[in-house]
Amino acid sequence: MERTLILIKPDAVQRGLVGAIISRLEQRGLKIIALKMLQIDEALAERLYAVHQGKPFFPGLVHFITSSPVVAAVFEGPRAVEVARQSMGQTDPAQAAPGTIRGDFGLEVSRNVIHGSDSVASAEHEISLFFSAGELLSYERETDHWVKES
Repeated sequence: MERTLILIKPDAVQRGLVGAIISRLEQRGLKIIALKMLQIDEALAERLYAVHQGKPFFPGLVHFITSSPVVAAVFEGPRAVEVARQSMGQTDPAQAAPGTIRGDFGLEVSRNVIHGSDSVASAEHEISLFFSAGELLSYERETDHWVKES
């Protein structure tokens, strides 16, 4: 079973969109196995965005993600990374399809309400930045057999 990290960014927290975003991912069939609200500090932000270090937009990424609390979640399900990314829509909300999280809730790349892991390898790394192994609670839901084949 695949896992992915989702960060509901400061703009979404400030706009009261946390429940709507979580709901969309759950409605796709993904299951929350970890959830917390936190204030990201600069050191954690730099580790999260390390692949962008040295790029001109890096300081802005760090400043924004540390500007207000975020909600971090781990979702689990078949092809969780792909399903979450499809649900999120393109990084630029202006190009994201209506019906996607970014397409419905965002206007600018710098305020695109959600971060999701872009690969299984990234998900493993990113999850470890925010959650210990003991915080990940795998479980069976009674509805799982209606969402996925055994």
